[in-house]
Amino acid sequence: MKKYITALAAGIILCGVCYSQDAASIIDSSRNRLTYTTISTRSQMVISSKSGSTSERLIDQYSKDGPNGNRVVIVFQSPASVAGTRFLTMANKTGPDDSWIYLPALDKVRRIASQEGSSSFMGTDLSYDDISSVDRKADKDTHTLLREESLNNAPCYVIQSIPKDSSYQYSKMISWIDKTTKVCGKMELYDKKGSLVKTFEILQLKDVDGRLSPWVSKMTTISAGTSTTINVNILKYDAPVPESVFTTNYLQTGKAN
Repeated sequence: MKKYITALAAGIILCGVCYSQDAASIIDSSRNRLTYTTISTRSQMVISSKSGSTSERLIDQYSKDGPNGNRVVIVFQSPASVAGTRFLTMANKTGPDDSWIYLPALDKVRRIASQEGSSSFMGTDLSYDDISSVDRKADKDTHTLLREESLNNAPCYVIQSIPKDSSYQYSKMISWIDKTTKVCGKMELYDKKGSLVKTFEILQLKDVDGRLSPWVSKMTTISAGTSTTINVNILKYDAPVPESVFTTNYLQTGKAN
C-alpha cells in the first residue's frame, strides 16, 4: 500500500510539473509568435478620464532585440506639452529591466528606479513596468493553466502567471491565449493584495506582411475608471533602426548616428 501511495503521489506531482511546463510553453509561444529584426510604429494614444473627457498623444516606437533581450524606444511627437520626451527600456536576463527617460523641460536624461515601475507612464494607464513587459520573458514567472474557455468566440487557454521576483508591481497576471493564433487577447493584472487593478485587451488585429499584429489595444485601470487606447497608424517590420537609437545619447539629442 505504501508503495502504491508513493507511486500515486509521484504521479500527481509529475502531472503537476507537466501542467506547469505546458502553461509556460504556451506563454512562451504567445510572446514569441512574431519573428522580426525590428518593429517601427506610429500610434495615437487616447487617454480617457472617468468623466469621459479625452486627451491624445502621438508616439513613435522602435523595438529591436539586444544581447539581453528586447529594447524599446518611445518618442513623443505631440501635443506640444510632451513633444520631444523620449523613453528607453532595455531587458535584463535577470532582475528588473533598465529604463531611462528624457524630459525636454529639464533637458536631462533620468534613470527610472526599479521602485518606480508601478508609476504612470506619462499620464497614461500604462506603468513603466507595463511598457517594459511587452516582451516579458516567460521564465520570469511561474505559470499555471487554470482552464480553457472562449474569448470573443475563440477557444483560449487561461493561464495564471506569478512573478518570481516579489518586487514586481503585480502579484499575478491572468492571460487569455487564443489556441489557434497564440494571440493574448486579454490580460488581468492583480496588485499585491490580490485585487484586480487593470485589464489589457487587444480590440483589433491586422495582418501586416503575413503577421497577425495588434492594431487597437486598451489598458483600463479598474478603480480609477480610466483607460488608454492605443491605435496603430503605421507599422513596419524589419525596417533598419540604428543601434545608436537604443542609447541614452539618443534620448538626450534625438539624433541617431
